[in-house]
Amino acid sequence: MAAPGPGAGAASGGAGCGGAGAGSGSSGVGGRLPSRVLELVFSYLELSELRSCALVCKHWYRCLHGDENSEVWRSLCARSLAEEALRTDILCNLPSYKAKVRAFQHAFSTNDCSRNVYIKKNGFTLHRNPIAQSTDGARTKIGFSEGRHAWEVWWEGPLGTVAVIGIATKRAPMQCQGYVALLGSDDQSWGWNLVDNNLLHNGEVNGSFPQCNNAPKYQIGERIRVILDMEDKTLAFERGYEFLGVAFRGLPKACLYPAVSAVYGNTEVTLVYLGKPLDG
Repeated sequence: MAAPGPGAGAASGGAGCGGAGAGSGSSGVGGRLPSRVLELVFSYLELSELRSCALVCKHWYRCLHGDENSEVWRSLCARSLAEEALRTDILCNLPSYKAKVRAFQHAFSTNDCSRNVYIKKNGFTLHRNPIAQSTDGARTKIGFSEGRHAWEVWWEGPLGTVAVIGIATKRAPMQCQGYVALLGSDDQSWGWNLVDNNLLHNGEVNGSFPQCNNAPKYQIGERIRVILDMEDKTLAFERGYEFLGVAFRGLPKACLYPAVSAVYGNTEVTLVYLGKPLDG
């Protein structure tokens, strides 16, 4: 149920499919502490504790969410994220420390992926081991049942015969035998195969994408922006800030997770959650 943005519950932009709400309540002694003092105290707390603090009173809530580059979020970012993620361009499109913390909360799950992949130390990149005759995928830690959400995905190695980006429910498998389009192979996932530009769902090809003549093939390292709108029940894609169109309509009212599936040995895929998409 996440709806990312400055006013959402702590850095996760809410808590995906079920989580905390916004801060409210009456002021006590803590409510009279200067913002600078509160900021210093908050800078020693972990994200779960900050979520609770945001619910204490409006003063604490404003102190936490008024400045996304405050010492609170800078300190939490330094403690939570790997140095590699902070010193490379992985998070270059995220404007604040809070946005970087939020992206980490929405990154690939180490507990919800094929046994043939692992999440690198940077926390955002999936590495597929060179296992023959296997298709392997991963879901993110948090899914969405409402709101509008955007994330970037890019391949940092060969695509192989199948390389799919999209969304999946918790019921969709993240590993299968052979080299197939795992995302889109059943009614629990929806995917875009970057190799042949086909849209896939329920084991069927739902047409080519984008819908234009001689659509360009995906280039390694190219960032694809995925836009999930749970209000309109649509999934769309952008490439290089060019809107490619809506790929899927009529998505179910369910908790949907950003996901990928890959087949090429030692290939790597990075996914970074951006928050609420910008209109226009």
